[in-house]
Amino acid sequence: MRAALLLCSMLLAGCGGGNEAASEPDTKAAPVALAQGAERIDCAVAGAETFAPDCSVERRMTSDGLALTVRGPDGGFHRLLVTRDGRGVVAADGAVPAQVTPVAANRIEVAIAGDRYRLPATVKQ
Repeated sequence: MRAALLLCSMLLAGCGGGNEAASEPDTKAAPVALAQGAERIDCAVAGAETFAPDCSVERRMTSDGLALTVRGPDGGFHRLLVTRDGRGVVAADGAVPAQVTPVAANRIEVAIAGDRYRLPATVKQ
């Protein structure tokens, strides 16, 4: 049975007033500090096998809906768009699609371009 995914209110609660920087961070720099209002999430970036709470997710409303920016400890990032059609999230930009897998009743794993992120979600059967 295909599971329908809906991001839970925990992700939606902080979606107001995020400030997007005019330019993206220098990815050659040392690990990036957590942006104000961002929450820490577990991730495995650059093909890592184990997850660690080293990434952050920022939320903001756009004309397309709720957009998430997930950032790795090296400053790399992916933008995701929350869907309402059962897919959970999709890549908001770029040619590489996001693969979403439910991993628990309250968590999904999003894989994109060798990076994996675990996001809070409500998984409905």
